[in-house]
Amino acid sequence: MFGVTITELMNKMNLTSMIPEIDTDKIVLSHPDVNRPALQLTGFFDHFDRERVQIIGFVEQEYIKTLTRERKIEIYEKLLSSEIPCLVYSRGQSPDTDMLDLCLHHQVPCFVSEQTTCALMAKIIRWLNEKLAPSISIHGVLVDVFGEGVLIMGESGIGKSEAALELIKRGHRLVTDDVVVIRKISDESLIGSAPDITKHFIELRGIGIIDVKSLFGVESVKDIQSIDMVIKLEDWNKDKEYDRLGLEDQYTEFLGTKVVCHNIPIRPGRNLAIIVESAAVNYRQKKMGYNAAKELYNRVQANLGNSGL
Repeated sequence: MFGVTITELMNKMNLTSMIPEIDTDKIVLSHPDVNRPALQLTGFFDHFDRERVQIIGFVEQEYIKTLTRERKIEIYEKLLSSEIPCLVYSRGQSPDTDMLDLCLHHQVPCFVSEQTTCALMAKIIRWLNEKLAPSISIHGVLVDVFGEGVLIMGESGIGKSEAALELIKRGHRLVTDDVVVIRKISDESLIGSAPDITKHFIELRGIGIIDVKSLFGVESVKDIQSIDMVIKLEDWNKDKEYDRLGLEDQYTEFLGTKVVCHNIPIRPGRNLAIIVESAAVNYRQKKMGYNAAKELYNRVQANLGNSGL
């Protein structure tokens, strides 16, 4: 089943389980949001988001303290019998005995977090959005170059891994080689990561598998990176016209999101690492409002205008 287990959530958020005998591996989250059941504690369950993580904050706990024991048990029973995935108390607050007994009865995991309610909610939502985002796997290499996520693509054996290795030697960081898992975390944002089985490894033909983290240190790798631009490597074709100015950006698309794309022809003597670095820096300049191609165009136009005077 597609989703995140409660065990993963517990480990990631450093939650303390109040009922460890419940098997949290079998409970799966499929919704990337949370809910504070304030209205539900008053007895209003219409439109209740029962599939979400339920968080009891300071206000909810203070309200619970005003209820009689009979009313509390009635509300607890209705809340926990609705098949919520789990219950989390923030700010180090402790659930009462009645809550724990009913959680065990209904097999609802109950946790305590030392974090503030707002911080815990934001952290859970951000993490679940990443984990539950639509994803695809593609063939390529993802590298962090000057803070920009550069996805290098091309035919097998064209030199993607060799280019990545040279970039690592120049101080940049590898995210993944061979297989890139792309997730869409918003309408405009894509992030890439490595499958667990190949994380930090690079395959070099003629040498084999190398462990980048072991060879170059922890600063040479990164677990996750936004995908800001794509570089497609292709064999040099003397009969093909290549873009020499770059006035108009070209794009490729993943999961419905467009990403700037450059087609780079490969021939002996071209230093791919420097080309990738230059492309990353030029992309950053464009984001900051400076476009070298347009600047050249404006100079040429100005020069032609002056010549005509």
